[in-house]
Amino acid sequence: MNDGWKIIYYQTINGDYPVKEFIDHLNSKAKSKIINAIDLLGEFGIRLSLPHSKRMSRSNLWELRILGKNNIRILYVAIIGKTFLLLHGFQKKKQKTDRRDIKIAESRLEDYKLRLK
Repeated sequence: MNDGWKIIYYQTINGDYPVKEFIDHLNSKAKSKIINAIDLLGEFGIRLSLPHSKRMSRSNLWELRILGKNNIRILYVAIIGKTFLLLHGFQKKKQKTDRRDIKIAESRLEDYKLRLK
Protein backbone atom coordinates (compact mmCIF):
# COMPACT_ATOMS: atom_id res chain seq x y z
CA MET A 1 0.00 0.00 0.00
CA ASN A 2 1.38 3.41 -1.01
CA ASP A 3 0.98 6.04 1.70
CA GLY A 4 2.53 8.80 -0.42
CA TRP A 5 0.81 11.81 -1.83
CA LYS A 6 -0.41 11.93 -5.40
CA ILE A 7 0.99 14.71 -7.61
CA ILE A 8 -1.13 16.06 -10.46
CA TYR A 9 -0.42 18.83 -12.92
CA TYR A 10 -2.87 21.58 -13.74
CA GLN A 11 -4.33 21.05 -17.22
CA THR A 12 -5.78 23.90 -19.28
CA ILE A 13 -9.11 23.60 -21.04
CA ASN A 14 -7.09 23.07 -24.26
CA GLY A 15 -5.30 20.06 -22.77
CA ASP A 16 -1.98 21.77 -22.12
CA TYR A 17 0.08 21.20 -18.97
CA PRO A 18 1.88 24.51 -18.27
CA VAL A 19 4.06 23.22 -15.42
CA LYS A 20 5.20 20.17 -17.41
CA GLU A 21 5.95 22.42 -20.39
CA PHE A 22 7.95 24.76 -18.16
CA ILE A 23 9.97 21.82 -16.81
CA ASP A 24 10.52 20.38 -20.30
CA HIS A 25 12.17 23.61 -21.47
CA LEU A 26 14.82 23.55 -18.72
CA ASN A 27 18.27 21.98 -18.91
CA SER A 28 18.75 18.40 -17.71
CA LYS A 29 20.35 19.39 -14.39
CA ALA A 30 17.42 21.66 -13.49
CA LYS A 31 14.90 19.00 -14.58
CA SER A 32 16.63 16.46 -12.34
CA LYS A 33 16.47 18.81 -9.33
CA ILE A 34 12.77 19.46 -9.95
CA ILE A 35 11.98 15.75 -10.24
CA ASN A 36 13.80 15.13 -6.96
CA ALA A 37 11.85 17.95 -5.26
CA ILE A 38 8.53 16.61 -6.59
CA ASP A 39 9.47 13.13 -5.35
CA LEU A 40 10.14 14.58 -1.88
CA LEU A 41 6.77 16.33 -1.96
CA GLY A 42 5.06 13.05 -2.85
CA GLU A 43 6.89 11.19 -0.09
CA PHE A 44 6.63 13.69 2.77
CA GLY A 45 3.44 15.51 1.80
CA ILE A 46 2.41 18.34 4.08
CA ARG A 47 5.34 17.55 6.38
CA LEU A 48 7.82 18.76 3.76
CA SER A 49 9.25 22.04 5.00
CA LEU A 50 12.11 24.49 4.43
CA PRO A 51 14.27 24.53 2.46
CA HIS A 52 12.11 22.48 0.05
CA SER A 53 8.63 23.84 0.65
CA LYS A 54 7.19 27.04 2.06
CA ARG A 55 3.68 28.44 2.46
CA MET A 56 3.07 31.68 0.60
CA SER A 57 2.01 34.46 2.95
CA ARG A 58 -1.59 35.65 2.62
CA SER A 59 -2.45 32.80 0.26
CA ASN A 60 -3.50 29.15 0.16
CA LEU A 61 -0.57 28.50 -2.15
CA TRP A 62 2.65 26.73 -1.30
CA GLU A 63 5.92 26.97 -3.18
CA LEU A 64 8.15 24.05 -4.00
CA ARG A 65 11.63 25.56 -3.85
CA ILE A 66 14.35 24.32 -6.15
CA LEU A 67 17.43 26.19 -5.01
CA GLY A 68 20.66 26.78 -6.84
CA LYS A 69 21.77 28.70 -9.88
CA ASN A 70 18.26 28.85 -11.40
CA ASN A 71 16.11 29.40 -8.25
CA ILE A 72 13.05 27.66 -9.63
CA ARG A 73 9.67 27.70 -7.92
CA ILE A 74 6.56 25.64 -8.49
CA LEU A 75 3.39 26.93 -6.86
CA TYR A 76 0.95 24.28 -5.69
CA VAL A 77 -1.98 23.51 -3.38
CA ALA A 78 -3.13 20.46 -1.46
CA ILE A 79 -6.51 19.18 -2.58
CA ILE A 80 -8.82 16.43 -1.38
CA GLY A 81 -7.51 12.90 -1.22
CA LYS A 82 -3.85 13.41 -0.31
CA THR A 83 -3.23 15.10 -3.64
CA PHE A 84 -1.12 18.07 -4.65
CA LEU A 85 -2.02 20.15 -7.69
CA LEU A 86 0.99 21.81 -9.36
CA LEU A 87 -0.24 25.12 -10.77
CA HIS A 88 2.63 27.29 -12.00
CA GLY A 89 6.38 27.02 -12.49
CA PHE A 90 8.80 29.89 -12.94
CA GLN A 91 12.34 31.05 -12.38
CA LYS A 92 12.52 33.39 -9.40
CA LYS A 93 14.67 36.42 -10.12
CA LYS A 94 14.01 38.67 -7.12
CA GLN A 95 13.86 38.17 -3.37
CA LYS A 96 10.08 38.57 -3.30
CA THR A 97 7.84 36.41 -5.52
CA ASP A 98 6.36 38.49 -8.31
CA ARG A 99 2.64 39.14 -7.77
CA ARG A 100 2.07 38.20 -11.42
CA ASP A 101 3.23 34.62 -10.74
CA ILE A 102 0.93 34.33 -7.74
CA LYS A 103 -2.00 35.63 -9.81
CA ILE A 104 -1.32 33.03 -12.52
CA ALA A 105 -1.40 30.21 -9.96
CA GLU A 106 -4.55 31.58 -8.30
CA SER A 107 -6.36 31.94 -11.61
CA ARG A 108 -5.42 28.38 -12.60
CA LEU A 109 -6.71 27.14 -9.25
CA GLU A 110 -10.03 28.96 -9.82
CA ASP A 111 -10.26 27.47 -13.32
CA TYR A 112 -9.57 24.01 -11.91
CA LYS A 113 -12.31 24.40 -9.29
CA LEU A 114 -14.85 25.70 -11.84
CA ARG A 115 -14.24 22.79 -14.18
CA LEU A 116 -14.68 20.27 -11.34
CA LYS A 117 -18.31 21.28 -10.95
